[in-house]
Amino acid sequence: MWYGIPAIASRFLGYLMNMALPFFVTLPAETADLSQAYSIIPFLNVLYAYGMETAYFRFSQTHDRKKLFSTLFLSMLVSTVLFSIILLIFKDKIVDAATLNQHPEYVLWIIAIISIDNLNTLPFAKLRQENRPKRYAFARVAGIVVNVTIVILFLGIIPKVLATHPDSFLRHIYNSDIQLGYYLIGNICGSLFTLLLLWKELRQITFKFDTKLWKEVMRYSAPLVIVGMGGMVNDVLSRLIYRHVVDLPPQQADNEFGIFANIFRIALLVTIVIQAFRMAAEPFFFNQSNNENAQRIYARVMKFFVIACCFIFLFIGLFLDVFHWIFATFANPRWTEGLQVVPLLALGNIFLGIYYNLSVWYKLTNKNLYGAYITIVGAVITIVLNVLLIPVLHYLGAAIATFTCYFTMMILSYKLGQKHYPVPYAVKKLSAYLLISILLYVIHIGMVKLISASYLFSISSGLVLIWAFAWFISKIERKELSRMPVIGKYFRAV
Repeated sequence: MWYGIPAIASRFLGYLMNMALPFFVTLPAETADLSQAYSIIPFLNVLYAYGMETAYFRFSQTHDRKKLFSTLFLSMLVSTVLFSIILLIFKDKIVDAATLNQHPEYVLWIIAIISIDNLNTLPFAKLRQENRPKRYAFARVAGIVVNVTIVILFLGIIPKVLATHPDSFLRHIYNSDIQLGYYLIGNICGSLFTLLLLWKELRQITFKFDTKLWKEVMRYSAPLVIVGMGGMVNDVLSRLIYRHVVDLPPQQADNEFGIFANIFRIALLVTIVIQAFRMAAEPFFFNQSNNENAQRIYARVMKFFVIACCFIFLFIGLFLDVFHWIFATFANPRWTEGLQVVPLLALGNIFLGIYYNLSVWYKLTNKNLYGAYITIVGAVITIVLNVLLIPVLHYLGAAIATFTCYFTMMILSYKLGQKHYPVPYAVKKLSAYLLISILLYVIHIGMVKLISASYLFSISSGLVLIWAFAWFISKIERKELSRMPVIGKYFRAV
């Protein structure tokens, strides 16, 4: 809970901040450059980190942690400086390639964000590995609070104050030309504040570099770069290339891209939980690897993960009209376009979460190349389907590409994993849970179309259906739920 709740809280605060974009700007096209910038960051994050976080968890089981931490951090510090210099040299070409000509300063701010966040990576991993969740939670949440505060101040409060009090001292710190760029500036400030909070961990670094250890780590982590880059292709390629491949004039392409980026954010509710889960699960999986019941533990974790994802999918699918009402009432009705593809995107992200669970087999058996192969297959599917389908089906084409990619990766990882590191996953039961969730969503669509399309009926029928699923799970998993902390007392084992 200490790892999961702050991760969810920080992600959710950032999620709410991004979801607020339609309320800061009227037209979706105005958010296109910012969405493009945030599509670039994940790619560069993988390059900057080159698998060091996972490697730290892996080698901390067998090597001196102090020496390991110092060696890996020094490696990341030097590489961060080198990568940043290279990006600065090619800044103008990046601006042209990313079509950020109206906001070339975004590239500089992107480099700053990635560099600072990269230096935060290992200190956070160290806190997780040492099981210090309270300090981890404080640093993680504090950074995002600073980020959100700056965005709200400079995009929501200060412009209104200056509109009524133009001579206020605030005019000296506010630049109206920056506009949505304050999202990136807020990100920089939040990351810097987090780095300051992690100063105690950074002070433990000794400037002694173990070359032999570093080479051993790099042999392990190199395939993870391919996995990570392929994963980013699968995750953000549709947003990165959308306005380049969609067959529309530039202004319309920007408009569609702004809308697509917004509906993708709604589906990211699933990703928030996945990321929070990974924060706690990755070190947990490695720590449990020597347990004689490790495979059974992994199977049990998978079951509850899938159940949680089913509830999130139902929350998104059954209450999609709530998002429609919010955007139509408080923003611009144009932001409601494309909402029908959100459940498909959410389901694809659930498959991604299951894949992350399954990936434990190649990380524990040092077969990271298999992870690279699987990710490459997913990347090829993503590239081909996005290029073919976006010009024809627009939002739906991008959603189909995401769904197909993650479904294929999930199946491949399961099949290979059962050969190299068999885990007794309850495949039939978990498949049934997913299918029932999808069926309830389809039933809800039918009820709304045949009986009433009113918001009240849509929400009330959605509540009934999600309650029915909760009741069903409580009956089927009563024995397991009775063993859970806190909630176990409400379930009587049979």
